[in-house]
Formats: sequence, C-alpha cells, structure tokens
Amino acid sequence: MQSRMQNPAVILSDAMKPIQQIFKAAHSAGVDDQTLELVHLRISQINGCSACVDAGAKTARKSGVDDDRLAAVAAWREAPYFSEEERAALALAEAATRLADRPDAVGDEIWDTAATYYDEKQLAALVLMIGVTNLFNRLNATTRQIAGAWG
Repeated sequence: MQSRMQNPAVILSDAMKPIQQIFKAAHSAGVDDQTLELVHLRISQINGCSACVDAGAKTARKSGVDDDRLAAVAAWREAPYFSEEERAALALAEAATRLADRPDAVGDEIWDTAATYYDEKQLAALVLMIGVTNLFNRLNATTRQIAGAWG
C-alpha cells in the first residue's frame, strides 16, 4: 500500500498548528484523557481510517486504556469494560460521526444522556474531539495514509 500524498495538513503546515490547538483545548477541558482517546479510536474505526486507528490505539494505550477496552471499543455497547460516562461519550461520538444515518442525527436522548455526565465545557471538548477526529479521518482516508507510517 502506498499513500497518494502526505497528509494535507502536513503539506500546508499553517493548517497543522490550529488543528493541534484544538486537540490541546479538548484535552484541557476536564474530560478524562482515556475517554477522549476512546472517542478518537471509535470514530476512526467507523470511518475506516487505518492510520488513525493505529495511532489512536497507541495513544489510548499510553493514556492508560488497557487491552480489554482497546479490543472491545468497537462493541462498547455489549462489552462490560466501559463506564456510563464513557458510554455516553461514545454514543455521542457515533451519532455525530454518522450524521446521514437518521434525520435527527444527534437526538435529544443522546445529547441529554451525555449532558448528565459532562458539563458544557466538557461537552464542548467532546464535540471538538469528534469534529477534529472526523477531519483527520477524512484527510487520511482520502490520501490513503498508511497505518504506522507516523512512528
């Protein structure tokens, strides 16, 4: 497998700094790093971004996510390894990633459940993580970035 080109945010280096600032902001809003990494990994699995799944699993592991949770994140609804807070974040991430799957993509039930566990600042962090992960997934999948190529 060969990538079509470098990631566009690398080529247009002025784009990378604000993207990294979004990641930094999301990680500074009080949401547990493991939750943010699980969200990133699950979105990347949905979008089929091999580079982000690979990097996301490594980053999640570094943040303390154990192998059972890493292996089961794709089936988080059925797996016993996730807290209710994590489940709410993962449900929000899936709904916001699969916007075209239903008319009310992020329904009130999903939002309200997340809002019972996260305050407005934390919800903002989750939504930003969801958005920036989807951005990277689209950049990487379109240009066929290679899993493991980033180190």
